[in-house]
Amino acid sequence: MTAAVETGLWQLDPTASTVGLRHRTLWGLVTVKGAFTGVGGTGEVRPDGSATGTVTVDAATLDTKSAKRDVHLRSADFFDTDRHPEITFAVRGAERLDGDTVRVTGQLTVRGVSRPLSLTTRLTGVSAGALTLETEFSVDREQFGMVWNQLGMMRGLTTVTAALRFTRAAA
Repeated sequence: MTAAVETGLWQLDPTASTVGLRHRTLWGLVTVKGAFTGVGGTGEVRPDGSATGTVTVDAATLDTKSAKRDVHLRSADFFDTDRHPEITFAVRGAERLDGDTVRVTGQLTVRGVSRPLSLTTRLTGVSAGALTLETEFSVDREQFGMVWNQLGMMRGLTTVTAALRFTRAAA
């Protein structure tokens, strides 16, 4: 795909977007999967092709299909949603690479801790009125102050997946 992305303002469509995570626990024997149901964001594509924007996730909306685990994930051991209700990714730049590949750079903020993040996304749909970006990347939860690890059950990185559909914002 080599379709050009239209310049202007874009609004994330929360009904057509997903952000999920998965992490191996119990010494690598079980993979916990979850999805955030509260996602929002905006973006701007400038005439020179550069892009900026913000994707915001309501951390308290994480659903792993286990109410007890979800309560624990909202606690100070993990996301601490009472003090840090949002996870944000502030896009500082986006560069179109080959075909449908886009390199996105920005700042990921979780639990009030910000870290630079560069990731590769795929444009899976582009039209004059909508575009969809898909990505998968890994993060070290300990870099964001999530160090709870009873009996060493949690090892390795957390994988984040996202499919984000943006529509043209009304002028």
